[in-house]
Amino acid sequence: MKKIILIFVATALAACTFQTKHRGYVFPDDLETKIATVKTTAQLEDLIGSPQAKTINGETVWIYYGADENYHGPFPLTYDNKTVLLVWVNGNRVVRTQVLHDNELPDVKIDSDETEIPAAIELNALQELFNNVGRFSPAGLGQ
Repeated sequence: MKKIILIFVATALAACTFQTKHRGYVFPDDLETKIATVKTTAQLEDLIGSPQAKTINGETVWIYYGADENYHGPFPLTYDNKTVLLVWVNGNRVVRTQVLHDNELPDVKIDSDETEIPAAIELNALQELFNNVGRFSPAGLGQ
């Protein structure tokens, strides 16, 4: 009985991995001082790279984002060290920059409900399997 409990505990502990993955940009520690010297978009792209997003309505703002994604076994996924860099751009000139960190970012709650898609076809796993039969060509045939 003790061996079974020991195996169960060892298996449970093995499932509790602690892993951190970085998502987005890895910003330098002194981001604010480095950004303060940037005057053109070319300098900004040399320093950090291309933005992840650019606004299309209103003022042109380049958006850079980085965060650490933490996996702790069976516990929910968490994020920390979140940083957002906003850069207001006018042509090739950097007009203004703003750096937002964890405590300055709002907590956005994602709703667990799903939006229904009009005229969507709901298939179960078996229907999905048979629906894909003959759809894909074998690898290497060049079709």
